[in-house]
Amino acid sequence: MNKNPESPIKRRKSRQVMVGNVPVGGDAPIAVQSMTNTETTDVAATVAQIKSLEDAGADIVRVSVPTMDAADAFAEIRRQVNIPLVSDIHFDYKIALKVMELGVDCLRINPGNIGRADRVRQVVDCAKDKNIPIRIGVNAGSLEKDLQQKYGEPTAEALVESAFRHIDILDKLDFQNFKVSLKASEVFMTVDAYRRIANQIEQPLHLGITEAGGFRGGTVKSSVGLGLLLMDGIGDTIRVSLASDPVNEIKVGYDILKSLKLRTRGINFIACPSCSRQTYDVINTMNELETRLEDVIVPMDVAVIGCIVNGPGEAKEADIGLAGGATANRVYIDGKPHERLNNETLVDDMERMIRERAAAKQKELDELIAKA
Repeated sequence: MNKNPESPIKRRKSRQVMVGNVPVGGDAPIAVQSMTNTETTDVAATVAQIKSLEDAGADIVRVSVPTMDAADAFAEIRRQVNIPLVSDIHFDYKIALKVMELGVDCLRINPGNIGRADRVRQVVDCAKDKNIPIRIGVNAGSLEKDLQQKYGEPTAEALVESAFRHIDILDKLDFQNFKVSLKASEVFMTVDAYRRIANQIEQPLHLGITEAGGFRGGTVKSSVGLGLLLMDGIGDTIRVSLASDPVNEIKVGYDILKSLKLRTRGINFIACPSCSRQTYDVINTMNELETRLEDVIVPMDVAVIGCIVNGPGEAKEADIGLAGGATANRVYIDGKPHERLNNETLVDDMERMIRERAAAKQKELDELIAKA
């Protein structure tokens, strides 16, 4: 395993926009975001969910604002949370104008769906005045009827053509502070659409496989689709869409980025699938450690290997590594043999040492920041 934190991926150059205090595009880290699934008018539930997403590491949270009542609720939500918020708005320009007055950090609204030109101009003028970016969000499930008739079915070409209709509106109003997404539930279509538009515009791209599915299937589909694009250097912010707890979207998003060395947050576990050579219960040990250590945000590699065949090699390359042994299990710290652990207290001992190592790494990071 290569401990070099640098990713070999060369990212697409894009214009940078600011979503609150989070930069998106340019040389900024790829932002991870999710969306609330509570009723926006239920302020307490929505605030609680936003805070749980923030605790999980979300950079940005999107909130649907379908009605004026929801806009009123958004005002109170905005007062109670600090994380940048995107308002998801469809068709009603008055809602867009209202949430911009209430402190929204970004609008997800398609200019072509607002209606008359004067209404579009009002929204864009207000966004200009307040320096609020707009996300153009094209979705295969809601393509314009004439494009459905032209192409017969949703296609990558249709998604790109739809996106350019909205982009052209903003161009004519001299508004460049926007980002774009082109989402479908079908991986090939989504990847093709993003690849087609990536070289045609300079704005940031928000990635996602829409309606990807449940936790397992959606994770796989999103990992494949987003992974292909991220490997191409395409993508400035991501959302993993799962029919699951939104917190899982953040966890999976970070796992995708960690696997490509594009973001580092928390523990990167290296674990064997276990076999008859294992000298301890690898699967339960791994599950316990992952659950117990979710609160650790310091980037570090932890190897959990069940035997002496691959164990020492993997363990020596990690910050902390556990390798199964014939008589006792050996722990390695920074590549050097440390203590031996018995099975009876294995998880407790590993948790203790990982937390101690994380605290030491955090202290090192704090000292480096203080010196900078």
